[in-house]
Parts: sequence; structure tokens; C-alpha cells
Amino acid sequence: MSEKISFEEYLKQNETLTYTNVGTSMMPLLRQGKDLFTVVRKGPERCRIGDVVLYKRNRQYVLHRIIEVREHDYVILGDNCIQKEYGITDSDILGVMTGFVRDGKEYSVNDKQYQAYTKFILSTADARTLTKRITLKLKRKLKEML
Repeated sequence: MSEKISFEEYLKQNETLTYTNVGTSMMPLLRQGKDLFTVVRKGPERCRIGDVVLYKRNRQYVLHRIIEVREHDYVILGDNCIQKEYGITDSDILGVMTGFVRDGKEYSVNDKQYQAYTKFILSTADARTLTKRITLKLKRKLKEML
């Protein structure tokens, strides 16, 4: 019988982790239960804007994108989220995504297509967030009316 180990321990022992995506917060980049992502254990260097990082929040693992690098922490947002996360520090980050697998094809974060996607996601983050918030409010109002 194999013993379960945490992502922290696994990364400490193996340096890289490949895992299936759970949740919809990183759509359309990663599809729930269909795509795999690979992270490498975070070293002492600071992360950069656009990096997708694995960290732990309230005993739950989260894979989201850095949208702002501040002096002592990061601002992070899932590609399909509306709530920015503040105060994530280097010590919170377990690993940085190096690539993903979709429909059997591997993609690196160094691929030009991925880099173009990242630029688009970063440049439209505020507009996408506002649009999603308005859409949610409209749906709630419509539901109340019916």
C-alpha cells in the first residue's frame, strides 16, 4: 500500500510534479480533469509576472497566475477568476508551472503560443474581471425577477 505524501514533500523529493487539473479557475488554459500541468519546485529566485504558480491556501492547493510582483509579495489571479489574491509570498509558493499537456500534446511555457496567450490574459485581466462581475450581477437580478 502506498502512503500519500503532500505536494510539498513530493516536490522536495522529485523537484518536479505532474498532476491533473482540478477546478475551473485556470480555464481556458487548463480544463478540469482533462489536462495535466507540470511544476518545478520553486527556488530562491523571485517569480515573474505571468508565472503560473502552485501554492497552498487554507490547506488547499491552488494553481493561479501572478499578475503583479510587489516588493514582499505577489498579486495572483486565476485565468477564469474575478477575485485577486493578495499577500502571497515566496514562502507560500511551492512550484512554478513549466508546461502542460492537452489532448496528448505537450506545451512548454517557453512556446510562442503560450507566451502570446499569457500576454493576452494579462492585458485583459481587468476587463475580463469587470465583465464577469457584471454578468454575475445581471444573472442574479434576472433570477430574482423570475
